[in-house]
Amino acid sequence: MAALFFVLTGLLMLVGYAIGTFFGDPLLFMLLGLVLAGGINFGSYYWSDKLVVRMTRAKLIQESQNPTLYGIVRKVANEAGIPMPKVGIVDNPQPNAFATGRGPSKAVVVATSGILTALTPSELEAVIGHEVGHVVHKDVLTSSVAATMAGVISYIGNIAMWSMMFGGYGGNNRNGGNPLMMIAAIVLVPFGAMFVQLGISRSVEYNADDYGAKLTRNPAGLASALVKISSRAKTQTFTRRQNNGPSPATASLWIVNPFRGSSLMELFSTHPSTEHRVERLRKIGEEMGVYVP
Repeated sequence: MAALFFVLTGLLMLVGYAIGTFFGDPLLFMLLGLVLAGGINFGSYYWSDKLVVRMTRAKLIQESQNPTLYGIVRKVANEAGIPMPKVGIVDNPQPNAFATGRGPSKAVVVATSGILTALTPSELEAVIGHEVGHVVHKDVLTSSVAATMAGVISYIGNIAMWSMMFGGYGGNNRNGGNPLMMIAAIVLVPFGAMFVQLGISRSVEYNADDYGAKLTRNPAGLASALVKISSRAKTQTFTRRQNNGPSPATASLWIVNPFRGSSLMELFSTHPSTEHRVERLRKIGEEMGVYVP
């Protein structure tokens, strides 16, 4: 967490310096970057769950709105010995799920509408077990903060681009700044966002798979679910503008990267391959005496 805060602070100060060079006062903009980073660090730590819910377009539900999903979340949470998380649904045909929140007492478990029809109840329970594993290990805090930071960094990149276009590019800049520095900042921002997301280790996903498989005693169900979700993600990829869909900054949160093939994120994926995850689940199944096809 400290590393993520440090990276964000340094990145925003560098971007502020580059923007300030273009507008004539790099030290002022660098200081503004430091202040902005402090505010983002504080806000993302305390309100990351609410911010992520908004970034993913999830809607929190009551038990009466989806008794099946609500019941599965309650059952798995009870088995894990944590308080009942809030439950949310993202209206999207791609099957997927994620968890967010600062810890077990502030957790939110979210599923897409697509996963409710694509998976069997047994497979869905195994997926929820994976997400509850993230909650128990408090992975959701780091993941949520990283997603929030990546979203803010991307937003700042857009601001920098429009500022250059309407604030001085093409001969209108009266401050003598170098537009190349501004362009460098715009190029730096998306790579910075990806770097923040790479702060989420692939081992975290493996650990959640292990925990979920053992908690639900259903490694076969989780393996089958991962194959189904991964297959659908290739043909039903989330896009930036799809029905005002989830932000690409949240890619690291989902059980399978829902933005595959839509950007360079796949080259720097925070998720291990589905094949490797299934192979590990087969080994867990052997240890448990459960067959995993």
